[in-house]
Amino acid sequence: MKLQFKLEETDKKTRARLGTITYQGKTYETPMFMPVGTNATVKTLAPEELKAMHSGIILANTYHLWLRPGEDIVSAAGGLHKFMNYDGPILTDSGGFQVFSLAKPKDITEEGVYFKNHLNGDKLFLTPEKSIAIQNKLDSDIAMSFDECPPATADHAYLKQSIERTIRWAERGKKVHSNPNQMLFGIVQGGPHYDLRKYSALETVKLDFDGYSIGGVANDHESKEDMYKAFAYSTEFLPEDKLRYAMGIGEPIDIIEGVIRGIDLFDCVSPTRLARHGHAHTWHGNINVKNNKYKDMFKPIEEGCNCYACKHYTLAYIRHLIVAKETFGARLLSIHNINFLYRLMAEIRKNIKNNTLLEFRDQFQEDFYGVKNEKN
Repeated sequence: MKLQFKLEETDKKTRARLGTITYQGKTYETPMFMPVGTNATVKTLAPEELKAMHSGIILANTYHLWLRPGEDIVSAAGGLHKFMNYDGPILTDSGGFQVFSLAKPKDITEEGVYFKNHLNGDKLFLTPEKSIAIQNKLDSDIAMSFDECPPATADHAYLKQSIERTIRWAERGKKVHSNPNQMLFGIVQGGPHYDLRKYSALETVKLDFDGYSIGGVANDHESKEDMYKAFAYSTEFLPEDKLRYAMGIGEPIDIIEGVIRGIDLFDCVSPTRLARHGHAHTWHGNINVKNNKYKDMFKPIEEGCNCYACKHYTLAYIRHLIVAKETFGARLLSIHNINFLYRLMAEIRKNIKNNTLLEFRDQFQEDFYGVKNEKN
């Protein structure tokens, strides 16, 4: 049975939305942050540890699972849920982001994309139909359409051509989608341009997907202003009754600003990547646990945090593990960072209910970044 989404209420001052996702008899609240499990695992963590944090949707990566172990192996195991022993909802990306980072512009054709396997150099070809076929076999609960991922520096004319191709690819993928228990999302592109986002959203909505994603908003060369424009320009033209997902967003303030502009789902590798480098989220900003001042600090990463790491271990011990390159340190920081983003989402939902989301945004920005918000 497909995952079900219900819009419960909207904020009176912003476009922020509260919703519920029903899946296998369980209910999950949105807005939601989704940890990334590239190779059918959220790095260093067991599914049981995620469930202990009341996790909802997690991600797996189509490109990487296609290369190894292969979609046929996952299918033979009974699909991703059984393969990785996770009974919550799973979303798979299309593989497009990885493909386009490996491909050259000349390798992008109307039929699909040629690129080299990053593991052994073999030449590969991925089409919209192939991406959907792989995801059908992986048996995720949400599959993504195969889209072209243009660079943030692309000009208006290039973006228009790219959108047209993405729409054609979305239609091709939808025609071959054959997993009745799997939702299929369309992807809206268009950079920071209002006319392109409007066009992309309206044309994609005509194809009637189960939900919609906002692409092109996690680019290193993109300004915050352009990112937030892309959020607002896209959601303005998306259906109220369907899920909206901003791909690759994990910076706390960007999540809050995305929610304000009407987005329900966010994902990013950042919490576990930061953890592997010794960084921890706290309500008063990120800290580098490797810093010498933490070597004899026998208190949790953050007072008041309810995560396993903070309840059982001290900063001094975790610093020792990180400096000694012990994997357990990265595990503990990963637990803390993911739990931090779960706590952030809970606070966001609470403030939507109280119609105080803008005030929460301003206070969070001051506490976390040390910067006062001078405009709403």
